[in-house]
Amino acid sequence: MNPAIAKTISLLLLIVVGLLLRKALHKAEHHQALKILILNIALPAIIFVALMNTQMNADLIWLPLLAVAFNFAMLGATWLVLPRLYGIRSNGADMRTLLLLIPSLAPGMSCFPFLLEYVGKEAVALGGIADLGNKVYVLIFCYLLAMHWYFKQATAPKVRGRQRLKALLATLMKEPVNLAIFVALILLGFGLHFQDLPTFMSNPITMLSALMTPVILLFIGITVKFKWTQFRVIISLLLFRAGITFLLSGVCLLWMPGLSATLAIVAIVFPQSAVSFWPLAHISTVSAMEKHGRIGSSPTFNPQLALNVLALSLPFSATIALAVFSTNGFFLEIPNLFTTGGLLLVMAITPVLLHRMHMAKWRPARRKETLDAPQSQEERVAL
Repeated sequence: MNPAIAKTISLLLLIVVGLLLRKALHKAEHHQALKILILNIALPAIIFVALMNTQMNADLIWLPLLAVAFNFAMLGATWLVLPRLYGIRSNGADMRTLLLLIPSLAPGMSCFPFLLEYVGKEAVALGGIADLGNKVYVLIFCYLLAMHWYFKQATAPKVRGRQRLKALLATLMKEPVNLAIFVALILLGFGLHFQDLPTFMSNPITMLSALMTPVILLFIGITVKFKWTQFRVIISLLLFRAGITFLLSGVCLLWMPGLSATLAIVAIVFPQSAVSFWPLAHISTVSAMEKHGRIGSSPTFNPQLALNVLALSLPFSATIALAVFSTNGFFLEIPNLFTTGGLLLVMAITPVLLHRMHMAKWRPARRKETLDAPQSQEERVAL
C-alpha cells in the first residue's frame, strides 16, 4: 500500500479506536483528564521540540510569509462569508470557533506524508519552512485572538482596558504552552537547538511530544457527536475552504510564474492541509477557564463543533491530496486550478442557497398556518 495512504488510514483508525472507547470513557472527568494530558504535557512538549528544531533559510523567507498571508486571507474570507451565506451569527460561539479553525493548517499529518511519497524530501523541507509561518499564526495569533474573545465575553465593561491587559498577560504567563515557547525562544537566542540538549533531557521531551497525535485523535473519537444538519454544514464549509484555496494557489502561481515544479506542487497541496489541532487546544483552554466561573453571558466557543470539524477535515484533506497527485500534473495548469476552485465553490454554495430559498418559502406559509389555527389558552398567553 502507498505509505502516505497507509499513514492516513492509521490516523483515521485512531479516531475509530476512540469511538470504540466512548462507553468506557464517557464521564466528564475522563474527558477532562485527557484534556489535561493534551494541554499541559503533550502540547507544550511538541511545541518545544518543533521550535527547537527550527532551521531557517534566509533565501526562502518568502515561504513562511506566504503561508501567513494565506492564513489571513482565509480568515478574511471566512469572516465575510459565514454570516452572509451560511447565516451564522457574527458574534456567536459558532462563528468564533470557525474563524479560529478554518484558516489554520496541519500539514504534518495531512500534507507532508503525501509530499514525501509523491515528490520527495525536498518538497517536505520546503513545506516545513512554509509551516514556520503557519505555526506563528496558529500558536501565537490564534491564541491571542482566542484570549481576546474570551476576555471580551467574560470581562465586564468597567474593568476593561488596563486591568484586562494585565489579566491577559497573567494568563499568557501561566499557560504551559506559552512557557514552552518562551524557554525555546531563549535557548534559540543562545544558538542552541534540540540536538544540542543533553540526552537525558531530549529523550523524555521527545517521548512526551509523541503522545500528542494519538491522544488527540483518541479524544476526537471519544467526544465527537454528529448531527446531520451540522455534518452537512461542515462538509459545505470544507468544500468552500478547498475552493478558495485552489483559487489562492492559482493566484500564487500567476504571481510567480518561474516557480519550479516542486515549489508549485507545494503551493497547491500545502494550503489544502487539514485544519490544525492548535485552535482546538486554545478553545479547550478557554473552555476550561470558563468552567472555573470566569464567564460572561454565553460561552466564547463551541468545543463540540471544533471537534466535529477536525474529525471531518482530516479525511477530506487526504482525499484532496490524493486527487492532486493522481491526475498526472492536471493541477499544475493554472486554468485547471481556477476551474476546480470554482466548481468546489459552486458545490459548497448551491445547496446552502437552495436550502435558504426553501426555508424562505416555507416560513410565510408556516406563519399563516399558525395564525389561522385555533389557539389554546396557553398559546394565547405565549403570544
